[in-house]
Amino acid sequence: MLKELSKHKIISIIRGYDTEEVLKIVKVLIEAKIKFIEITLNSPNAIYTIKKVTQHYGKQIYVGAGTVQTTEDCHDAIEAGAKYIISPDTNIEVINYTKSQGCCSIPGALTPTEVSQAHFAGADVIKVFPASVFGHSYIKEIKAPLNEVDLLPTGGIQKSNVKSFIKAGAIGVGISSAIVKSNQNVNKDFLINIKMNAQELIEILEV
Repeated sequence: MLKELSKHKIISIIRGYDTEEVLKIVKVLIEAKIKFIEITLNSPNAIYTIKKVTQHYGKQIYVGAGTVQTTEDCHDAIEAGAKYIISPDTNIEVINYTKSQGCCSIPGALTPTEVSQAHFAGADVIKVFPASVFGHSYIKEIKAPLNEVDLLPTGGIQKSNVKSFIKAGAIGVGISSAIVKSNQNVNKDFLINIKMNAQELIEILEV
């Protein structure tokens, strides 16, 4: 899975939508050639949504759970079909449980100390969050002494800066509103816009 992430680079974050809305969103993301999605647990019926998306699209896309802060939520998400667990923080218990279940662990961290703690606890990739606070140069600075750690900047990633984060050494990026804005009406125009956003970002990274 990490090989695929390093190839495709984008995890599209879906937050705040119910199951049927997410299924429509995921369909157009797949059409746009997005390969990784994150369904955040602070969304309505998130565990059920992960299960349904996995059933419908699990052979076409990697489905992950986001905003996972407890081992209980981690268990439920993995049972529902999540292939990777993403957290906003460095929670060693969540990392340990995720790895014990043979699942990919992507905890959140910001400081070099947190990045190291997460890495040595067994995390596969470290989500640097919020990445926009320090910008792409921060990724380069962290990678200098911690070059063996795979970093996934998330938060404030958009068309104007996405390539800079990859050039700075990130394995990929987590992208939310630049592809899927929250709290929108999931109508035809919104879905067309999602597909267009995703395609434009993919094209930027392919150049």
